[in-house]
Amino acid sequence: MENNQVIYRKYRSQKFSEVIGQDHVTKTLINALNTDKVAHAYLFAGPRGTGKTTVARLLAKAVNCTSPNRSRRADALSYEPCNKCESCMEIMENRAMDLIEIDAASNRGIEEIRELRERVRFAPTHSKYKIFVIDEAHQLTDAASNALLKTLEEPPAHAIFILATTEPHKMLPTILSRVQRFDFKKLSLLDVITKLEMIAKKEEIKISNKALRIIALNSEGFMRDAESMLGQVIAFSGDKEITVEDIEHILGIVDISLAIKLVDLLAKKNFSEALLFIDKFVNQGYDLMQFTESLINYFRKLMLLRVSNDLSKLIKEELNVEQLNTALKQSGEFSLQELSKIIEILIETLYDMKRSSFQQINMELAAVEICGR
Repeated sequence: MENNQVIYRKYRSQKFSEVIGQDHVTKTLINALNTDKVAHAYLFAGPRGTGKTTVARLLAKAVNCTSPNRSRRADALSYEPCNKCESCMEIMENRAMDLIEIDAASNRGIEEIRELRERVRFAPTHSKYKIFVIDEAHQLTDAASNALLKTLEEPPAHAIFILATTEPHKMLPTILSRVQRFDFKKLSLLDVITKLEMIAKKEEIKISNKALRIIALNSEGFMRDAESMLGQVIAFSGDKEITVEDIEHILGIVDISLAIKLVDLLAKKNFSEALLFIDKFVNQGYDLMQFTESLINYFRKLMLLRVSNDLSKLIKEELNVEQLNTALKQSGEFSLQELSKIIEILIETLYDMKRSSFQQINMELAAVEICGR
């Protein structure tokens, strides 16, 4: 895991221009910085691994940077921390006294928030602002949230709060009403691949484009997951070129071609070949739960195509031309009702697998049910 963290931390964006897939967030923050209209409290909401903490640290650097870089790019102004002044260096080296990061998952009680309120009262050590980043803010208790609310209602001029959460619906409406909210989104497949290619190039790692694509597909738009997977593969592969086979073996993830093959057998209602495929798959050491997730995602693609070929635009990034043509053909071998039912069966199977000691049997039962539809 340490190597995974090295990759993620080593290539964490240090400028707003380096943040990928969240232009709607960075552009607004840059405009606020350029017009000196930075708010006293923000909420960064969105899935894990999409850059919430990274952007929080960037904002902390930018507001306290003593020599920010302002310039015009295209039709908009840019505003970047210099990454050279003492304030920037302190944050980059994790020694900033005026950046307080709190994990609400383990510091969620009223006492921790009371301590925070005491710290808020004191002026920054040597910066313009004291920045408080509260991660997983939705895990604060009701009492702690109410205590925090009091501070958000009457914050000192030197304090900025950035609350990060994956579940904003669990937060008090009164807190939500006192923050500027930014919703982070999952990254596109192309964004993830581009970042992975950059990392591989800088690390001087030889890895095939297909292998990078498999990592990106299985990250499901979460950049941190993709970087962690890449780090794990690099650690195991050493100096040799990383292939698709390495990805499949080390991470237990599979190429979409295996899902396509099983779907062919299920479409033909070939009971025996489907069960032999599953048995061979298990004996080769693949992760059945991960494969079931891939199968669900693939059947979803078939369902979209069965509804309308026009919906191919929703999945074209995830498939090459040959795979898309195959999916179009396979979608016609099932009715829309069948595809809906198959997805339900596989989701239920995945749920059962999480509690089962006989995952292969769970998968075999699902295959039999689907073939017998």
